[in-house]
Amino acid sequence: MAYLETLEKSLYSLVTETSTNLPKDVRRAIKAAKEAENAGTRAAMSLDTITTNIVMAEDNVSPICQDTGLPTFKVYTPVGVNQIEIKKAIHTAIAAATGDAKLRPNSVDSLTGKNSGTNIGAGLPVVKFEQWENDYITVKLILKGGGCENKNIQYSLPTELEGLGRAGRDLDGIRKCILHSVWQAQGQGCSAGFIGVGIGGDRSSGYDLAKEQLFRHVDDVNPIEDLAKLEQYIVEKSNTFGVGTMGFGGEATLLGCKIGVMDRLPASFFVSVAYNCWAYRRMAIDIDPVTGEITNWHYQEGEKITFRDEEKQDNSDNKVVELVAPITEEKIRSLKVGDVVKISGRMYTGRDAIHHHLIGEGVEAPVDLDGQIIYHCGPVMAKDEAGNWVVKAAGPTTSIREEPYQGDIMKKFGIRAVMGKGGMGPKTLKALSEHGGVYLNAIGGAAQYYADCIKSVDGVDLMEFGIPEAMWHLTVKDFTAVVTMDSHGNSLHADVEKSSLDKLALHAERVF
Repeated sequence: MAYLETLEKSLYSLVTETSTNLPKDVRRAIKAAKEAENAGTRAAMSLDTITTNIVMAEDNVSPICQDTGLPTFKVYTPVGVNQIEIKKAIHTAIAAATGDAKLRPNSVDSLTGKNSGTNIGAGLPVVKFEQWENDYITVKLILKGGGCENKNIQYSLPTELEGLGRAGRDLDGIRKCILHSVWQAQGQGCSAGFIGVGIGGDRSSGYDLAKEQLFRHVDDVNPIEDLAKLEQYIVEKSNTFGVGTMGFGGEATLLGCKIGVMDRLPASFFVSVAYNCWAYRRMAIDIDPVTGEITNWHYQEGEKITFRDEEKQDNSDNKVVELVAPITEEKIRSLKVGDVVKISGRMYTGRDAIHHHLIGEGVEAPVDLDGQIIYHCGPVMAKDEAGNWVVKAAGPTTSIREEPYQGDIMKKFGIRAVMGKGGMGPKTLKALSEHGGVYLNAIGGAAQYYADCIKSVDGVDLMEFGIPEAMWHLTVKDFTAVVTMDSHGNSLHADVEKSSLDKLALHAERVF
């Protein structure tokens, strides 16, 4: 086989493995979180779903999470290797993997909103090259979804931080920024998460450094003693905040912290944080520069936790309510925060483009939404041999983006429930109370678990917005979620944010 053909095949394998099979070190971190969680809690139930999903993704060779992010490659080459050929091979592999539903088409024209359908577009995929003195090629890939990408944060020191006060230009100020970064993510980035931190640089190089840290092994030790202590401190203290898995409250909020440092301008002092969800999808391979064949897979050290045949949590104490749309106002108002619901029957997907469209003056919904459930989800879809659409991955997306629209749209069209992850804000909570509605929190990243609950795809509207943004008509069975905002003014998300802020404030005194 010719070099380029073999190289494309090697890169396709890298993309598929990264999207569908979590590395060993990440699996071990998730197992530790599961063991630390209290039995019978919503967080424990979520971790059960997460580990089931990991197994299903590996077995199905399908995306762990439907949001496969902007594929970001870091490529190291010996002097003399043709980087133009490698970039073309990456594009070919990405387009092929997208066509095979290993990736969701995520490349959208920023001005027109048009989705290329291939993950190829202006500046995408992201590919960064670096030359080195080794005689082989290394290609690293990270797939970081939009939910956690939106929780990245950059601080310019000195600054004032909610709960922690002043953060100065020293190691203790850095400490405060990192603690704050974990707190502000709450459950919206699909906690329990991992963070990469970049100290110094300018705004762009600081973020690059932070993301580079996400390629480190979860269990490695920083060679800089002060930073090693800080990494350990951050993980330990973050897990006292009580944010927990999916922001439901609990013991596991942060699974790993890696910190890098570079020089800075005298006038600037940036602390940049790249937040990554529990579905920490990154992998790397070494490639023979003559044949294009893979010679080594990274992250292979240690035990591989399979999560197969594990004892499941006993959730029999949780109240479980069956929901079938159309749902009456009386039924919705009977639901309370903490109730677990199992949905069967019809639901419709709708996210950013749909909400922006429906809020328009005089715009009618393509279907009758009275009493219905809107699922904030951008699924991975494919057609079977008969030409019918099938769902390949379908976890929830971050709901807070729809906060400006959600309440008004529920009232306008009579929608009784919206479902996503991470919760929504006070405007939606007020509308839920006035109109009679609930917010349901599904388990972020559990794309295979929820795809299995979808029994048929019965139609699609507004396909001009692209596959992730179209309105899909789904028939589901036993689709499980938790009521986290109800029609009585209660919000689990607001409660957890407030209580975790109180715990964050306990760390305001100088430590370093």
